[in-house]
This record gives sequence, C-alpha cells and structure tokens, in this order.
Amino acid sequence: MSDTPRGKYGAVIQKARSEELQTSNEPENQKTGLPDEKEEDVNLSIKVSKRLRRHWVAEAKRRDTTLTAAIISALKEKFGEPVEE
Repeated sequence: MSDTPRGKYGAVIQKARSEELQTSNEPENQKTGLPDEKEEDVNLSIKVSKRLRRHWVAEAKRRDTTLTAAIISALKEKFGEPVEE
C-alpha cells in the first residue's frame, strides 16, 4: 500500500489512520477483568424517526459525547438505579 493520498478523501483517510496508530487499540468499553465489573452490557433498541436520530447524533458529536451516554443519563435521571441487595 502506498503512503501517498489517493482520491478525493485520501489525505483525510491518511490523517485518520495516522491518528489511529497514536491511540490505544483497545475499545473504550473493553472489559478489564477487574472484580468491580459485575454486569454484562446488553443492547437496548428503540424506534425513532430518521430526522430525530440525525439531529441527536449531530448534537451528541457537537457536545463530544455519545447517544449511549445521553440515553443512560436520561434513564438514570428518570428512573434511578436499582438498589443493591
């Protein structure tokens, strides 16, 4: 593979790849194996209009967060967290 940018987005792709090499290869949600990790994450699916989803994704990016973080925050605020027994 050549190091010279190709095509319309070649320079952008090359820059992104070089930034990827500088960051950790581990995903943010990777389990560390520490004992405080008690629960496994599961998927939660909801149906929303494309218009709303586009708006929310854009707003989350502008605020440097994710839809997942926003949804979890809203659900915790509305319903709280379970009581440990």
